[in-house]
Amino acid sequence: MSDVLTLERRAAVARLRLDRPDLHNAFDAGLIAQLTTALDTLGRDPEVRVVVLEGSGRSFSAGADLNWMRGMASAGEDANREDALALARLMRTLDELPKPTIARVHGAAFGGGVGLVACCDIAIGVPQATFGLTESRLGLLPAVISPYVIAAIGPRQARRWFATAEVFDAAEALRIGLLHAVVDAAQLDAEIDRQIALLRKAGPVAAAGAKRLVRTVTAAADRDRLDHDNAALIAALRVSPEGQEGLGAFLDKRAPAWVAP
Repeated sequence: MSDVLTLERRAAVARLRLDRPDLHNAFDAGLIAQLTTALDTLGRDPEVRVVVLEGSGRSFSAGADLNWMRGMASAGEDANREDALALARLMRTLDELPKPTIARVHGAAFGGGVGLVACCDIAIGVPQATFGLTESRLGLLPAVISPYVIAAIGPRQARRWFATAEVFDAAEALRIGLLHAVVDAAQLDAEIDRQIALLRKAGPVAAAGAKRLVRTVTAAADRDRLDHDNAALIAALRVSPEGQEGLGAFLDKRAPAWVAP
């Protein structure tokens, strides 16, 4: 796609690769804009069933590019606000993407890189991967990514890691919920492929709607309204073409139409 972001399509799977290996796939304004646009395009593509986010070189993503940060440090508050809003749009686009997403974390993830991991529906890492919300060392906070990181690891863990900026390993990332699984580097692609296969067996509408359901239930304040909304959702799914095909396939003991041969 560009010199900083590559896209590989294989059947219904799209792999987006951050491609700034010499800079540990750090963000700048250009990469943020291109990644946001690419995700938006993939989200609207009916042929795409799964999106994998990965990095080239040794790191997944080191967060903000130092030269970019240097430039923003000398800019005014209004320019910094607009710059931060662009990052917020990226994170929200990834978090709400109407496709299942997988983070392939083969190396270090810091700052905004942790935000990307937290925004993905499934996150698989290797034992050598390291993580850090290191903004407080600079007198800053991971404010823009905080809704997604807190949703992933919980308020109690976030209070510690946001304040201390301590770097932690993959085992700790697994324990606190940032990663779903840790596998040896030699098995990483096999595990990613296993998750893709599981997602492709699920109904496309159901798989895409899973994150929306979780977000709705988590935010709900009115339990009676939630019960009615969820009942309406399952009723609509049962009579939808996908629901009818899925139920029919189960009863007929065959694979549903959306499962690739």
